[in-house]
Amino acid sequence: MKSLLIRAEDKNIWERRAPLVPADIQSLIKKTGCKVYVEKSEKRFFKSSDYCNAGAELTSSMEAGDVIFGVKEIPENKILDNKVYAFFSHTIKRQKENMPMLKKIIDSNSTLIDYERISDDRDRRKVYFGNYAGDAGTIDIFWLMGQYWQNMGIETPFAECKQALEYNSVEEAKDHFKQIGVTIKRNGLPSSINPLVVAVLGYGNVSQGAQSILKCLPVTEIQPSDLYTLNSYNKTNSKQIYMAVFKEENLVKTISGEPFNLLEYYNEPEIYISDFTKYLPYITIIINATFWDRRYPRFVKWKALEELYKIQPKMKLQGIADITCDVNGSIECNVKTTDSGSPAYLIDPITKRFHMGYKGAGIVMLAVDNLPAELPNDASTFFSNQLKKYVVNILKADYKKNLEQSGLHEDIKKAVIVWNGKLCPDYKYLQESL
Repeated sequence: MKSLLIRAEDKNIWERRAPLVPADIQSLIKKTGCKVYVEKSEKRFFKSSDYCNAGAELTSSMEAGDVIFGVKEIPENKILDNKVYAFFSHTIKRQKENMPMLKKIIDSNSTLIDYERISDDRDRRKVYFGNYAGDAGTIDIFWLMGQYWQNMGIETPFAECKQALEYNSVEEAKDHFKQIGVTIKRNGLPSSINPLVVAVLGYGNVSQGAQSILKCLPVTEIQPSDLYTLNSYNKTNSKQIYMAVFKEENLVKTISGEPFNLLEYYNEPEIYISDFTKYLPYITIIINATFWDRRYPRFVKWKALEELYKIQPKMKLQGIADITCDVNGSIECNVKTTDSGSPAYLIDPITKRFHMGYKGAGIVMLAVDNLPAELPNDASTFFSNQLKKYVVNILKADYKKNLEQSGLHEDIKKAVIVWNGKLCPDYKYLQESL
């Protein structure tokens, strides 16, 4: 059986997650007797002593491990020869910034397993960070909006919100949001932001996380079509927040005017255009929790924001949490990713310029590209619980044989991008970008 190593994350100072937590390492060692190494890290949420107590051995490099488990991308200069790597490589969309790393893995005669592609026979992802991007993104946008409104002279209970990384757990954050909800029920919200309408784009795991935070507040769920009839002058509205969840049929329409068809949309997205623009005048905050790639229509375009601004110089739309975080993607005004130390910028719909922070005029844009890292305990524990089911299989596989004869679980085979220095058939298209 090959040895296992957990690498020290080094993409940024905010990445404190681990792919496997000490409790699961302890169970693995007890069950198999395998050798486990943990690269030293001062910022990892789980302390080195926790891993040592679980039976792992500390190391200052990745050399000792045969199979190297990480979370985020590995710097090109740290790739070692003849290793098996498992992490989120962010290469399957031909991400330009990660092509040198992918080429180095190929040149090193190594194997790459991408967590994002581990899936069952129905293509359902089996290893992911759950709802935590949605949790963190929703916590953060309300924290930012509280600060933004306060800076604009609008006092709201959201000024009490904290950034997700300041909470010890999701449960602690939810308890705090429930307290804020009590204040809203008692005192209501200022007329200047009433009714407060949150549009959640998508309905998958990330969306479920976002909704779970929102539902700690006094939320009334409405259909997108109900947005047209919300009465801003009904006093009872001030003690409610309105949430509309948008599915594909609410976001796009056919160019021809034919009825929406979900299967057709996935197979022929080029015959669809955005239909979300018509809802923009009625929304205060957008939380984008969709999967998107460049075959699909953009939902929020610069042109739509510019036209909305001409109609509403004092725009109702004031904040966007782009949890999907594709630069110039489904939310076109996401012009750059941010990190947890400086998570937001303000965009000007007319000039298309931005400036960092939340102070001043414009729409607040939250674009942190690894939000689950703000909840490292919950997110790592959830992730490890899924990954541990595959670890023994990955360690026992025969990497001297071809992929089909290796003994790898079928779910894992789908996630092998590079096998012993060669791109696998499903990923040959990446060769053009190397």
